Amino acid sequence: MVVINRFNLFLCLCIFSLCAFFSHAGVLEQDRADVLYHRYDGGGMTIDGPAILLRKKVNESVAISAYYYVDTISSASVDVMSTASPYSEERHEGQLGLEYLYDKTTMFFNIGQSDEADYLAKSVNFSLSHDTFGDLTQLSLGVGFSDNDISRNGDEVFAEQSQQYRVRAGINQILTTNLSIAFNIESIADEGYLNNPYRTVRFIDNSIPAGVGYQSEVYPKTRNSFSTKLSASYYLPYRAALFFHYRYFTDSWQIDANDIELGYRHPLGKTLELDLKLRYYQQNQASFYSDLFPYQDAQNYLARDKELSDFNDITLGLGVTYLIPQHLSIKGWRSEASLQWDYITFNYKNFRDPTAQAAVGEEPLYGFSTHIIRAFFSVYF
Repeated sequence: MVVINRFNLFLCLCIFSLCAFFSHAGVLEQDRADVLYHRYDGGGMTIDGPAILLRKKVNESVAISAYYYVDTISSASVDVMSTASPYSEERHEGQLGLEYLYDKTTMFFNIGQSDEADYLAKSVNFSLSHDTFGDLTQLSLGVGFSDNDISRNGDEVFAEQSQQYRVRAGINQILTTNLSIAFNIESIADEGYLNNPYRTVRFIDNSIPAGVGYQSEVYPKTRNSFSTKLSASYYLPYRAALFFHYRYFTDSWQIDANDIELGYRHPLGKTLELDLKLRYYQQNQASFYSDLFPYQDAQNYLARDKELSDFNDITLGLGVTYLIPQHLSIKGWRSEASLQWDYITFNYKNFRDPTAQAAVGEEPLYGFSTHIIRAFFSVYF
């Protein structure tokens, strides 16, 4: 199944003149190895798989990293069951990264590829960050590009492409010994084939007994989006911390979204940390979305993807991290294990369940809940 708009980035020239303002060298992050397993289960869809990340410094100025991820997708979601059969597929993703530290500026270059039966995404990205004002301020810039080949299982003729261009900028400021804030902006331009080749819209058709017909979705060939995010972290005297995030998103498809998250981290003794999270997300519908169109070809662009509808979701999260004692860790290296669980409820305001036994256009509004589990093991050396 095609996954649209993967987060991938484009290589381009950037300005390095800020480097001349600093006299003390920065430090690359510690070498590390991470192993992850994650599982998403809800709405008739199950996604799970492992991932591994390795990062190693070549010297005090250069580090390399490698990332590999595999997930298996099994879906019998409401979108699939209304017009097709359940399916399963596997996706492989790999990335290679190079990090270079010059004085107080860190530059990062990354290439990646994600491959599944009907979708091939190749990406490249470049970013830099710079510490200034006594290391109390960090400035960051990033750009990226991805090129995607889209096919359709069972259709040897179908072949489409899409591209994504991304620009990011941010500032992270330490205000006091306990309080820091960050502000980030991001602009994305998508072009090409942007919809899912398997998804259809439905329309009223009184000429057939069912009273409803189906036709393929039709999306615009471009999408421009802009988002801003404000974050704050406040560290409490007893090694605990409070977190706040607010994100606003808007795009040329007339979607406006708000995302607010509160978090709390609490130590339990010297080896355990507890994380709590509450998140609320809300968006309005795209301008060309409808759950049920009045007739076939009712407008130039047609969409019934529930993710383009008017909906909200609420996330409750719980995480536990165990800081492994040195005498139990590999070669005495600092290591930790973490288990995180999220419970999300989705409420759609104008997407109805077409599998329900009801008159066309009078089906109950759709909603579902999902569980997400992530297990980490990290070693720092």
